[in-house]
Amino acid sequence: MSKMRGVTLDAAWAPKPDFKLGAKDVDGVQTYLGSLVWKDPKLSIKEYDVPEPGPGQVLIKVKACGICGSDVHMAQAKEDGYIFYPGLTGFPCILGHELSGTVVKGGPGAKDKRTNKPFVGGEMVCAEEMLWCGSCKPCADGWPNHCERLDEIGFNVNGAFCDYIVLPDRCLWSLEPLRARYKDEDIYLAGSLVEPCCVAYNAVIERGGGIRPGDNVVICGGGPVGLAACSILKRQGAARVIMSEPQAERAALAKRMGADFVIDPTKEDFTSEVLRLTDGMGASIYLEATGLPTVVYPGIEQAVWEGRTLNSTVVVVARAEAKMPVTGEVLQVRRARIVGAQGHSGHGTFPRLIESMASGMDMLPMITKKINLDQVPENIIALQTDRTNCKITCVLD
Repeated sequence: MSKMRGVTLDAAWAPKPDFKLGAKDVDGVQTYLGSLVWKDPKLSIKEYDVPEPGPGQVLIKVKACGICGSDVHMAQAKEDGYIFYPGLTGFPCILGHELSGTVVKGGPGAKDKRTNKPFVGGEMVCAEEMLWCGSCKPCADGWPNHCERLDEIGFNVNGAFCDYIVLPDRCLWSLEPLRARYKDEDIYLAGSLVEPCCVAYNAVIERGGGIRPGDNVVICGGGPVGLAACSILKRQGAARVIMSEPQAERAALAKRMGADFVIDPTKEDFTSEVLRLTDGMGASIYLEATGLPTVVYPGIEQAVWEGRTLNSTVVVVARAEAKMPVTGEVLQVRRARIVGAQGHSGHGTFPRLIESMASGMDMLPMITKKINLDQVPENIIALQTDRTNCKITCVLD
């Protein structure tokens, strides 16, 4: 049997005293509250058998896979040894979920959604990270991002920092439209950005409700999701896209990705600048993409309160344990709302994002560094303290 290598995260199952097993937790195997359970994470490259596709599954040769902030936070320990990442996790696990690749073969019954025909091999695809079941109540109600039997690629099932991966056909999307704009390696690089960009799309369009052309938007956090939101909202017709980001390299990248203005909240008063740049109006959408809600939300709330725009939506997309300091009176008087955004599946998000990229929404500037598989562990560790790079992408032969 053929062998392959995979970047693997191991950690110790050591629940904190206040942790209680939930209905979706499996003792010693996986939990939906990772930062309360997993301790002393360690990265290594291990050898695995190349998997075989079963019914409805597809074997994919991975061509590119980006490092996500969640990869960094799963491998990052706090002072007490527990991981930073608060969500669904099950270790040991091959990390990596921002993938693109080439179909090697399909199992019985596996079909390409673009053609509605069986996979024959050679198709270029990307993948949803969320493996929703399709039969629980949230899935049946049309909310696959909230599947009650959810698995996540690279979180509790083996991911794509490896040579080959087997995935169900329902989570694969064709990259064929990208041939209109990209060639060769760039198709796979762009394809590896579809998943994180779809997280941004789901946040600002599906959950946030989008905007009307001429609206103002504020994005807090210049990571990949925040940067993708710049492009998506500018393309939707935002009059002013305002990015709040202190890191110089990411601030410059935000301008390339569609931001009209960038605020450094460590040097300028966030609320005053938002109101100045919008002539006192504020914004229709505020995106919290920093993961620092206790730091960021008070400024957003003040902008909602003092701005003249009613019906603002605050979208929380970054994952964090901390509670947000919310004043109900502000939401009531300003007719504002806070919504949470998780995932990217359903609602035609993937094909719409791919078609947008094929018609000119170029996300490739987000990739600031390319590495090989051997370099993945050291770069995951480096990203714990160095935010100079935006998206570091592993390119495989």
